[in-house]
Amino acid sequence: MTRALITGITGQDGSYLTERLLALGYEVHGTVRPSGAAIDGVTTHEVDLAGTGVGDLVTAVAPDEIYNLAAVSSVFRSWQEPALTARVNGALVAELLAAVREAQESLGKSIRFVQASSAEIFGMPAAVPQTESTAIHPTSPYGAAKAYAHHLVGVYREAGVAASACILYNHESPRRPETFVTRKITAAAARISLGKQDTLALGTLEARRDWGWAPDYVDALHRAALADTPGDYVIATGSAHSVEDFVRLAFARAGIDDWRAHVKITDDLRRTGDAPELLGDATKARNELGWEPTLDFEAIVAAMVDHDLEIASNAS
Repeated sequence: MTRALITGITGQDGSYLTERLLALGYEVHGTVRPSGAAIDGVTTHEVDLAGTGVGDLVTAVAPDEIYNLAAVSSVFRSWQEPALTARVNGALVAELLAAVREAQESLGKSIRFVQASSAEIFGMPAAVPQTESTAIHPTSPYGAAKAYAHHLVGVYREAGVAASACILYNHESPRRPETFVTRKITAAAARISLGKQDTLALGTLEARRDWGWAPDYVDALHRAALADTPGDYVIATGSAHSVEDFVRLAFARAGIDDWRAHVKITDDLRRTGDAPELLGDATKARNELGWEPTLDFEAIVAAMVDHDLEIASNAS
């Protein structure tokens, strides 16, 4: 039985990856915060990822595959807590990779490591779309920490670790928390349509992003772990849309014709260092991993709005 260790198992991607691996017959282990909740079918390990000790966990679990999904996931929060971001998004990866290399030598087995990298490592890229060879030039503490981790994956790969990095572009689902702008939009559209909320505050409507479906991106992570030769892979749809596009489709799906009457723009929510557009070219992932996205932008928005309409309708 293949044994996998997932950090960040309680997040959006972790939950989808857990379901996928359990369905395939994996033995799944995951890190949770101290006093974290149990997860059906998973052996959980209480670890403070902002501290130390994750290396010992790698030795104890002796997994065949490791998926590092743990992160301070908000660019906005990274400006507020840069030291924590550096630890969780960067230094943690160094500790994990060092433990993998040591465990491989002591156990005599290959451990496949997959890092959830991010399009934020490109910052404000000069080239559109971005590929695996696009210059790394982060413009936020989040992007800088992810860039450090991304480089480490390459360093340890050269040193003999089967380490891959999936450069994930924005990927969404109903499991996104409302701290993410996409879920904030769909939840607001649902509540406004039912008269339970009046307005939606956003920092911009102009930013353009390459939005994909989270289960598709989890599929890419798993394919990267199974690849014959480890490498770096851009995971993206190749199609960019603006925040305004997202708002317009979400409100229309919720039955609201005049979305502009409910949306206000506030500078307090505008993020520092945001790229006007991030757009990925996943040709390498398509050719080498056989990966393809399954849902387009409109279908993703619809799925999220429908989910939030159900929640809002059932709320007291």
